[in-house]
This record gives sequence, structure tokens and C-alpha cells, in this order.
Amino acid sequence: MSERDVTPGKFPRRLSPKAFGMVILVVVALIIIFTSFYTVDQKEEAVVLRLGKFNRISGPGLHFKLPFGIEKNFNVPTQRILKEEFGFRTETPGVTTIYSSRDYPEESVMLTGDLNIVDVEWIIQYRITDPRAWLFHVENQRKNIRDISQSVINLLVGDRTVLDVIGSERANIENLGQQMMNQFFKKYDLGIRVTTVKLQNVVPPKGEVQNAFEDVNKAIQDRNRLINEGKEAYNQSIPKAQGEAQRMIQQAEGYATERVNRAKGDVERFLAVLKEYRKNPKVTRTRLYYEMFENAFKDAKNVDLIDKNLKNFLPLKSLDSGSATQGVQK
Repeated sequence: MSERDVTPGKFPRRLSPKAFGMVILVVVALIIIFTSFYTVDQKEEAVVLRLGKFNRISGPGLHFKLPFGIEKNFNVPTQRILKEEFGFRTETPGVTTIYSSRDYPEESVMLTGDLNIVDVEWIIQYRITDPRAWLFHVENQRKNIRDISQSVINLLVGDRTVLDVIGSERANIENLGQQMMNQFFKKYDLGIRVTTVKLQNVVPPKGEVQNAFEDVNKAIQDRNRLINEGKEAYNQSIPKAQGEAQRMIQQAEGYATERVNRAKGDVERFLAVLKEYRKNPKVTRTRLYYEMFENAFKDAKNVDLIDKNLKNFLPLKSLDSGSATQGVQK
């Protein structure tokens, strides 16, 4: 067996009073350094207490305070938007938000004014406006915020029918909810201001009630779709019919103008002929007679005009054409 030296080692030399004093001074200096300064983020404000009593509020930056715990600072995120969720929880926020699969019916299930049950999920966003009031005026701030928000939304939903809550009154509930919450928070001096109240999901409870409401919503959507299709067909047909009617009116007006002008021309021509007839009836009658024949046969071809006594008929007439000649007696 190998031998082992078990002789006790030498103890370090005892510190002299001077060295011990230097160590104490260094420790005290470090404590003073580390307890005399604090930093405040850009989105925060610091409430400083001196011996447990409010002393001041500091803005962002590096600040000095009395050491050894004489002054303590509490940083409050006054420039951040904080959020509370009701009826659901967000597990992983981001581009693709992941929500908790657990339901919170104790928060979201409510009774409407027409004695129906509705499941309302919503969020509120708020900002701390008075850090001193936020820290010291109300105990358990988050619980008070949630309790007041739930009571306000329950009150607003209870004053409306289920169809109004699901449909047309959503925006009104959000606006009134924000106003009422701010009134309560100001009354209780929580030092916050609600910036947004947003209803996320408003549906009937799961089961037969929800299925019935889904059928109603589907019917409403089908009705709206048919109404929109009818309006589209109306917008396509009516302008076309109006254009066709306008075209027919313009054609009729043009035709009427043409007939009037033609009638006026005929009247003027008749009056002119009448004037000439009164001057020389025989000549005018003969001219009218020949004009009548010209108008009657202006489109006819291979027609010869002869008198009934054949006084203007030539025996050689039939020789200049191989086809039969149609004769009209005068």
C-alpha cells in the first residue's frame, strides 16, 4: 500500500485590520455603484419611491437614485399596447397565429336580450397612462381589467337580440364597450385607457342551435346573392332598353321632321303650280300631264307610248328589236 501524507496544511495568514478595512470599503463602494443607478427603456417610465413613499417619475434613460434601497424604482411600460383576450387564448403570435384549443365558456357564453345564448370572443387593447395610479391605486390590476371588461360586454349583449349581436350591432357594441370601459377605469383610477375593443368571433353555442343559425346565415347569403344577381341583370337590361327606347324616339322624331318638311315642300310646290296655273291653265295642265307620265314610267324598260289612232306609230318600229314591244294606248 502507498503511503499518504495526512499532515494538516498551513492556514492562510490572518488579514490585517487595514486589509480588512479595504475589503469592506470595496464591497461598500460596489454596493453603492450598483444600487445608485437605474435605466429606463424608451417605452417605459419609472416610478421612484423614497423609503416606501412616492417621490418622482423618471423618463427613459440612465438615472441616479439613493443607494442601499433608500430609493427604489419600478419601471412601467407606459408606451406599449397591452392586450387581454376573452373566450380564447393565443399560444404563439406571429404571421401564422396559433390559438389554444381550450374553450373558456365562463368568459364568452352570454344571454342576449331575447333570451338566446351566444358565444362571444373579444379582445381589448389598452395603454397605461398614469404609472403611479397603475402601481398603487388598485390591487391586482389585471383581474380588475378583466372583470370590468366582462361586465360591460355582458351588459351590451344583454340589451340586444341575438341576430343584432351576430350582425348589425357588432360595431356599435365595440364603440360603446370602449367608452364604458374607459369610464369605469377612470372612475376606479386604474391609470389606463382602452384604445380598442374588438369582437373576434360571435356565434351561437355549439350543437343544434349553431347548426340552425348556420342554416339561417346560409339562407341570408343565398338571398343576398340572388338580390345582387337581380340587380346586376337589372343594371344590364334597363340601360340597354333605355338606349333602345331613346334610339326609337330619335328615329320617330327624325321621321316626323322628314314628313313635316316633305309636306311643307309639297305645299310650297302646289302653291307654286297653282300660281302658274292661274296665269296659264292650259300650259300648266299639259305640263302636269307629261310630268305624271314621266313619274309613272320612269322605272319601266322597253315601253313605247302610242296614241290610240296610231298617229305617231312607225311601220318600221318592229324591225329595230327582236323582242316583242309592249304598247300603251294614249
